[in-house]
Amino acid sequence: MSEIIVSKRDLLIYEKLRIISELAPIRERIRAFERKYGMTLREFEEKLKDSEESFVAWDDYIEWKAYVRKFEELKKRLKEIEHAERVRIA
Repeated sequence: MSEIIVSKRDLLIYEKLRIISELAPIRERIRAFERKYGMTLREFEEKLKDSEESFVAWDDYIEWKAYVRKFEELKKRLKEIEHAERVRIA
């Protein structure tokens, strides 16, 4: 039977890399929407309020907003890991 020893530091590095690997494609999807519409999500939200209903635009809005939320959640998690003073393994 072999033994594997993993430090808390190793786990933190692994978790940081995992999150970073999730951030990259999400960031690219957000940028794709920004290029498609030539604006940020906030600007797009305002435009939607003032325009006629477009199912394509609303579908894009829902997807875009979900990507932005997930991106912000992951960035918050990454910051928590980077500033973690205590690590507990559950």
